[in-house]
Amino acid sequence: MSKAILDGIRVADFSRVFAVPACAQILADLGAQVIKIEEPERGDEARYYGCNAEELAACGGASPSFHALNRNKQSVGINLALAEGREAARRLISTCDVLLHNFRVGTMEKFGLGYDDLKTDNPGLVYGEFSAYGPVGSLSHIGANDLALQAHSGLLHLTGEADRAPVRVGTAAIDLHAGVALSSAILAALFHRERTGRGQYVETSLLRSSAHLMNYFYSEYWMTGKQRSRMGTANHLSVPNQVFPAEDGYAVIIAPSDQMWERLARALDPDQLLRTEFASILDRQAHRELLVETLSAVTRTWKVDDLVHVLGEAKVNVAKVNSIAEAADHLQLSAIGGVMQQPDAEGGRKAVGSPFTMSRAGEIPFRSAPELGANTRSVFAEAGIAGAEFERLEKAGAFGLAAAQID
Repeated sequence: MSKAILDGIRVADFSRVFAVPACAQILADLGAQVIKIEEPERGDEARYYGCNAEELAACGGASPSFHALNRNKQSVGINLALAEGREAARRLISTCDVLLHNFRVGTMEKFGLGYDDLKTDNPGLVYGEFSAYGPVGSLSHIGANDLALQAHSGLLHLTGEADRAPVRVGTAAIDLHAGVALSSAILAALFHRERTGRGQYVETSLLRSSAHLMNYFYSEYWMTGKQRSRMGTANHLSVPNQVFPAEDGYAVIIAPSDQMWERLARALDPDQLLRTEFASILDRQAHRELLVETLSAVTRTWKVDDLVHVLGEAKVNVAKVNSIAEAADHLQLSAIGGVMQQPDAEGGRKAVGSPFTMSRAGEIPFRSAPELGANTRSVFAEAGIAGAEFERLEKAGAFGLAAAQID
């Protein structure tokens, strides 16, 4: 079996919640040793997101959100508030190829763990920093989350029905997009290091991620002055391009070209849909409301599965609006390797796979998200801190109570 792509790469991951843990998980799936560094006893706050005590217990002591973004990692507890904790962190980082963090701007520098503090002793270090609004500028000191940047970027302004208040995008889209973007930059920096032997500082933010998601709206505004607003599930680029009602559910139907529109009309109801008002792209844009009303009257007479089948056969872009369960358990996701599953002997837990495959990457393992501090002692032993030296730091409180857990 071929080795994992990132076999031998060691990552000190100081991140928490969503965006950077998502990045670190991609690196872990590719074979890197990702060491998740958490506050002792408390840990990453995402461990407890969205659950009551009973639900946490049923999920093995950590939330589904935490499990979703922290597989294949090791957990170390370090108290960065103590000098001994910062000493331990520096020693650990000195053995690593990559550092990741999403503390507020200036926090790692306060701990003596900024890039300028570390690059002299570890010139090959790839240092990944993530923040809300970036490291400079009038908003750099402000913390924010995915929803805040949905608002700031204009994404919230675009989302929802025209006659109602803005609606958040249902998933942490900016966070997860940022995680993939950061992983791309880290991989590029490691490739650059292979060529030059030199590490570098890599930075991204929720602001950069949100702007990338909004790029064609910004470009349109800068080029024409036009600002788009909420259109429900519709899209200003073409029509039809939205959700339509069926007899027993909803389907998304998208027919941007004249040829696809004609195939749609002939497949569903040519008498109602092959009209001069809908003949060309410009005609359909000019008669948007009439088209949506007419097509909706047709689709209401169809069952959603029949719509998907008939339009799919006609080579029209179509999808059923699935529930979470229908989407998660759909056989197509499994068919492309999008679902990972542990052996039943290890719990049988399922998880969404990485957002890509590689023909020579080696098999992706599946180790559950680690218990808080579960690998503290063994990780520091690998870093050359063991025996009396480890006990000195442990006694001073550098690892909290986490070091006492079994590896």
